[in-house]
Amino acid sequence: MMLRLAAATALLFLVLIQPNHPAAMTWAALLLFPLELPVILLAVMAAGDGAAGRLLRGGLAAALTVIAALKLADYVSFTALTRGFNPVADIALVDAFLRLLAGAVGPVLAGAAAVAAVLAAALLAWALWWALAQWARLSWPRGRGAWLALPALALGAVAVGEIGQAMGRWSLPVQPPGAAFTARVGVERVGLARRTLDELRDFKAAAHRDPFAGADGLLDRIDRDVLILFVESYGRASLDTPFHAEIHRATLARYEARLAAAGVAMRSGLLAAPTRGGQSWLSHATVANGLWVDNQASYGAVLASGRETLFHHAARAGFRTAAVMPQITLDWPEALRMGFEDILPAADLGYAGEPFNWVTMPDQFTLAALDRLVREDGDPRRDFVQVALASSHAPWVPIPEILPWDDIGDGTVYNAVATSGDPPEVVWRDRDRVRAQYREAIDYALSAVFEYALLHSDAPPLILVIGDHQAAEFVALDDRPDVPIHVLGPTALVDALAPLAPDPGLLPREGAVRPMTDLRDAILTVYSSGARAARR
Repeated sequence: MMLRLAAATALLFLVLIQPNHPAAMTWAALLLFPLELPVILLAVMAAGDGAAGRLLRGGLAAALTVIAALKLADYVSFTALTRGFNPVADIALVDAFLRLLAGAVGPVLAGAAAVAAVLAAALLAWALWWALAQWARLSWPRGRGAWLALPALALGAVAVGEIGQAMGRWSLPVQPPGAAFTARVGVERVGLARRTLDELRDFKAAAHRDPFAGADGLLDRIDRDVLILFVESYGRASLDTPFHAEIHRATLARYEARLAAAGVAMRSGLLAAPTRGGQSWLSHATVANGLWVDNQASYGAVLASGRETLFHHAARAGFRTAAVMPQITLDWPEALRMGFEDILPAADLGYAGEPFNWVTMPDQFTLAALDRLVREDGDPRRDFVQVALASSHAPWVPIPEILPWDDIGDGTVYNAVATSGDPPEVVWRDRDRVRAQYREAIDYALSAVFEYALLHSDAPPLILVIGDHQAAEFVALDDRPDVPIHVLGPTALVDALAPLAPDPGLLPREGAVRPMTDLRDAILTVYSSGARAARR
């Protein structure tokens, strides 16, 4: 009996102190005393082993299992996105995570991992039911005095818990908010869900307020193609975090000199992105809509709102709008609401080479396909195009090489590189190797973009090169949300965006960081003769 009680208590203790942040995953966490533990044990003993007791135990087992899953989701989210998990806004990320996992380790292992997760949750729920039942079988006085003793025992537990918390306070990198950690996680998630729903109502109202709706004369000062190139995981770490900056700043400086010699004007700045570590589409939507789209719920809300995006306005101004999306491999029905006339997912870009693990094709091939399928297809209209480049997306192995543009062909030239080197499951065992691979992938992506700009330097389009988000903190070695923006093209068009890209060249200096929401309205203002009237 004592052995069963000890095992049951140990299980409940471990579940209750389970950390939800990577920095708290230390042995010092074992020094915390969970205040919930004595309260739970007293409650199940008082309820006994009858129908009411079984109902209580079932509710507790289910609640603790759900909170354990939420803490695990927090842990993964803090690691990848540098923030906690939002049960309202982030539930759709489960599917995205499974697809990313399938791309990294294969569909069989990913499916096995999903099945194992479900079985683990079921096993945990059963184990918690069993553990609670061990304490419910203990005899307990049923009089009123026994119930009156509960508050006194709970207060005693508080005192014990504070002692345990103090013992661990100087050891834990991240101190949980009080010793009643699990209960607080549950309460905070309920509060977060309510706040998210309130914010979502406010967001829907804001989505219907657009000063440019129905305005004339928009974008009429642009006389050429406009290309918005999102560089995956390109963040401020490339500029001032030494491990990355020592390579990336040299690359930026080299291309700045070459582009200046070719007569291409350049300006750069910093934008605050709505996401970190992933969810690139939130940054894409923020730029397109001019609203702070920082979670999946607001993303769905802005799509459903009918708000005109930057691409809707461009289409009404006579541009042909297009999205070149090499990472889209499944149906993308929401694209029809974004204002794109033509949508080119991976299958339509003509790539016949081997994929680079989860990355479907190298950035240089994507840019060549942009010319072949959009800019040189005979349509006389100016193009307004969003391109989401992907070579700098995890897992960052292997890294393509910059090739002569005439050698790219159908992409089979990449086959030898695409199948070379260690696979992701080997590289990702070593965080130093992961960071080094990320650094090389960003360097390739920047090189591909600026080689493309050099290719068209005789008649440069207006090109906006934007980092979609910073990489995860453990990779970027930086937790800021800031990303670079580079504007390239003719001098008059480039200088018009000086409010958002204040620094000449490709190396933005330390200075004010503008929110990414400002970009859409800035473009519609500085390049439009009718913008002043529209904004009044």
